[in-house]
Amino acid sequence: MQTRVLLVVFVITTLSYVQLTDSVFAPSHPEYVGVDPPLKQIRDGVDPTNVTCTEGLELVLKKSNGSPACLKPSSIAKLIERGWAIHVLPDYKDENNNSEIFATGIYNVETQVVNYFESTNGYLAKPTDEGQFPGIVMIHEWWGLNDNIKEMAEKLASHGYVVLAVDLYNGEVATTSDQARQLITSFDTDAGIKNMNFATTYVQENHNVEKLGSIGWCFGGGQSLNLALNNEDMDATVIYYGSLVAEQESLSAISWPVLGIFAGLDQGIPVESINDFESSLDELDISNEIHIYPGVDHAFANPSGERYAPDESKDAWQKTLKFLESNLRS
Repeated sequence: MQTRVLLVVFVITTLSYVQLTDSVFAPSHPEYVGVDPPLKQIRDGVDPTNVTCTEGLELVLKKSNGSPACLKPSSIAKLIERGWAIHVLPDYKDENNNSEIFATGIYNVETQVVNYFESTNGYLAKPTDEGQFPGIVMIHEWWGLNDNIKEMAEKLASHGYVVLAVDLYNGEVATTSDQARQLITSFDTDAGIKNMNFATTYVQENHNVEKLGSIGWCFGGGQSLNLALNNEDMDATVIYYGSLVAEQESLSAISWPVLGIFAGLDQGIPVESINDFESSLDELDISNEIHIYPGVDHAFANPSGERYAPDESKDAWQKTLKFLESNLRS
């Protein structure tokens, strides 16, 4: 007996292409209720660094292409650590930089551009007086070796230090967040460490320094820590809101005091990660001073930035001077 089976297949084919436009995207994403999604804001003429996020979310930029993203604060630190996201900072402005709050010391200062590594030039500031002074390797923010960093080198040198402000961008300087993003994206960590190590050698061999420290802000703060992890000749490390390492195996390379200056509102370097860093230093018996300033955000000590907090910056600077004095002159 032959059985015939009639199979009727109803195929419903939808040929319409559904694009994830903002009108489709927004209703399924309650985080955008009341606020246009980032891409729509950009299409409407908003600069990526000025995109508005709804309450409870923080704005970051995707490191690879500069696209804005509104994220939960709890996820930002991990994404920055993984290299997916970067902080959003206002464009650099070189006027009214409020640097007078960083008091000068008793020494007159002379400056010069010096070649310290391959074809790379740095900015050297040192007292005009004869004598032996401690050395400082100063590392710039993500903007590059700009006038603000050069002025900070002069300020610190006036307190009796030979300060070499290094250039990790090979002469390039950014004035917009997108330019800075491109520079930091192309930055090679290993090459940066080599650059900074040559800077320490230059200061030691050319200026007769017995003790040597480092200081950096933001991107430079993380690089100040990187230098500490890769150079055993240091005597003091200062980190202003830089990326941290909490693994004790790595931190065990440090055998000198560490000063950390951080911001309580900084979602990229949250208080939890700062506490982990401090705990690791304590467990390794590494002398440290960790200060977290409540109510201020990342880059609060940049006198040219919109997040500048003068009172906290002044206090942090005094702590920095005291720390360097006690660890590089004793």
